[in-house]
Amino acid sequence: MNIAPADPASPDARALIAELDAALGAITGDSGASSFDPEDVRGPQAVFMIARDGQGQPLGCGALRPLLPGVAELKRMYARPGSGAGAPLLAALEEGARKLGYREIRLSTRRINARAVDFYRRHGYADAPAWGKYLGSEVSVCLGRSLLSQRA
Repeated sequence: MNIAPADPASPDARALIAELDAALGAITGDSGASSFDPEDVRGPQAVFMIARDGQGQPLGCGALRPLLPGVAELKRMYARPGSGAGAPLLAALEEGARKLGYREIRLSTRRINARAVDFYRRHGYADAPAWGKYLGSEVSVCLGRSLLSQRA
């Protein structure tokens, strides 16, 4: 598996994001598309990554953008079902965050999306303070993980 930075407007990125939007729409009733702007992951403290198999076929994607000083927000994390790309992609994004100087990663997902919540908790994410539009939200859960205890 190869995981590397990519343009969030590339055809492969758009296809993966469309799959994510459809999956989230089916699970939560909201695609989450309004919470993502490709421009947010093009800056110097941001990255969009695509995971590919040995033949170059896209398997998943994810992005980081600045949230607070030293804190990155994980956006548009998606792995095609059965691809096995989820954990390696998350690890690559965490490593990318470390290289960008972040101390912590946070994310928000819908509580009803139990599969995502369980995935992040299995990978060391715990409840984190809400921010922005997630403040006081009954439907969202905010999770985070310190990057300081992990080795680069």
